[in-house]
Amino acid sequence: MRVLSGIQPSGRLHIGNYFGATRQHLRLQDEGHSCFYFIANYHALTSIQDRAELEDVCMHVATAYLAMGLDPDKSVFFMQSDVPQVTELCWILNCQCPVSLMAKATSYKDKVARGLPANMGLLDYPVLQAADIIIYDAESVPVGADQKQHVEMTRDIAGKFNRTYGQDVLVLPEPYIVPEVAVVPGIDGQKMSKSYGNTIEIFATDKQTTKRCAAIVTDSTPLEDPKDPDTCNVFALLKLFVEPAELDEIAASYRAGGYGYGHAKGRLAELVNEQFADAREKYPKLEKQPDYVRDVLREGGRKAREVADATMARVRDACGLLTHR
Repeated sequence: MRVLSGIQPSGRLHIGNYFGATRQHLRLQDEGHSCFYFIANYHALTSIQDRAELEDVCMHVATAYLAMGLDPDKSVFFMQSDVPQVTELCWILNCQCPVSLMAKATSYKDKVARGLPANMGLLDYPVLQAADIIIYDAESVPVGADQKQHVEMTRDIAGKFNRTYGQDVLVLPEPYIVPEVAVVPGIDGQKMSKSYGNTIEIFATDKQTTKRCAAIVTDSTPLEDPKDPDTCNVFALLKLFVEPAELDEIAASYRAGGYGYGHAKGRLAELVNEQFADAREKYPKLEKQPDYVRDVLREGGRKAREVADATMARVRDACGLLTHR
């Protein structure tokens, strides 16, 4: 199965990124699928317009993924901008995309409501995302629940293209979502997001992680009183890390009383630090090898362009676009 997913370089990776996407990326890679994973630096231009910042966050994401186990021998890992054909396909798909479809994008509405400038890149984001997916003939797209609509839009646009030109030129992808971890709560109970400032970073120190977990918002129920685990932000995060037997024990302790939120926060910090200990050890070593990281991305870009060229040959032929190369 051909799998495609993009990683938005919006800041330091956090556990919401891991459980919402990265873990699925690595599992699909290790299951032997044909995986294409790219760092979405074109998309990042809708919000990051500082050269140094964009370069920094892109290198962080690349280094972080390699530290967490992405294998360039198993996955095609590359920078979005190393495949400029995707912007050509975006224009062609724009010519098939009804304006009314873009107006329905819930992520656009949400970002505008939070005060982000309503530039054309932000509005057209789903069409570029559709081009990202379609150009690699992706069959499956691992996404968070909040991105499912964009995959559905991709199917709509690709279907419209195929109907317009009377042939199945483009593959219609399916979203791949793990419902129980698709949306990870932040320390304030909202979706974990750099935009909300509520994240627990993957590559923080153990001490920083413990401090961050201690800041998770809880109610004021006294230590000795029973508590409801199902309404607790800490418990919601613990579900991501602990085995079922331990989770049942913690839930029972909540309901029995005498178990404080501080106990739960301490256990969560231990689990986060344990989970990412190996990646945290590898990350600074890779940070000192930027040429290696760039070589991985360069080779991934070469492989991705080969696939993109084949797709664009079909697309141009179907549209009647004459090329003279």
